[in-house]
Amino acid sequence: MQNTETGHAKNVANFEDFISFITGYGATYNPTKVPIKLLSLNTLFTTAKADILNVTSKSVAYNNATNARALLFEPLRPLTTRLVNAFSATDATTEMIKDAKAINRKIQGKRAKAVQESTDPNTPAPKTISSSQQSFDQLIEHFTKIIELLKTPEANYAPNEVDLKIATLTTQLAALKTANTNVSNAYTAVSNARIARDKTLYKDKTGLYDITAAVKDYVKSIYGTTAPEYKQISKIRFTKPKA
Repeated sequence: MQNTETGHAKNVANFEDFISFITGYGATYNPTKVPIKLLSLNTLFTTAKADILNVTSKSVAYNNATNARALLFEPLRPLTTRLVNAFSATDATTEMIKDAKAINRKIQGKRAKAVQESTDPNTPAPKTISSSQQSFDQLIEHFTKIIELLKTPEANYAPNEVDLKIATLTTQLAALKTANTNVSNAYTAVSNARIARDKTLYKDKTGLYDITAAVKDYVKSIYGTTAPEYKQISKIRFTKPKA
């Protein structure tokens, strides 16, 4: 059963060998059905190669985006603890400080799993958006609430430390949101690339998988089932993922 990105690439690689044999038959290979004509096969091969490359490219972009996001989110936990401590040293009420601590506890308990994921950009992007995406969304929400608490006028929060200032935190929050959006967009791109690839390879009647079967039937009709020409291409396997 084909269940990896490698399986799709193998199909395309096998298709190149398949076309090479067909080309070797010369004028004898002359089907009336346009999709299995040699010109059509070569066009399909070119499209399939491009689709495979596009999925790889988009997967690398997705992994790079998730790694960049992880690096930005990594300091968030210790930072929010420092913020709560700094907030506790202001004129904030006991209730406000209590709220800040409650938000911080949520941040400490919502560490996004992607921080621990592989940083290898060649690792295939996931088939479905990770549940950690929700975790990142929640971290952004909690960090936003912390900042809003710090901005409460009654608290007189005005630290001298640059990295704890409201302006710095606001800039950091914007960066976190952008990084998170970049991951979502990159996932959409790789998902769409996979859809395009799968249509090229596996769509009923017009996909590579069905086309090769039709070609085998035609070659069999020309040479017969025991002919060496048919045996050449009949041995080339193409697999199709389960629906």
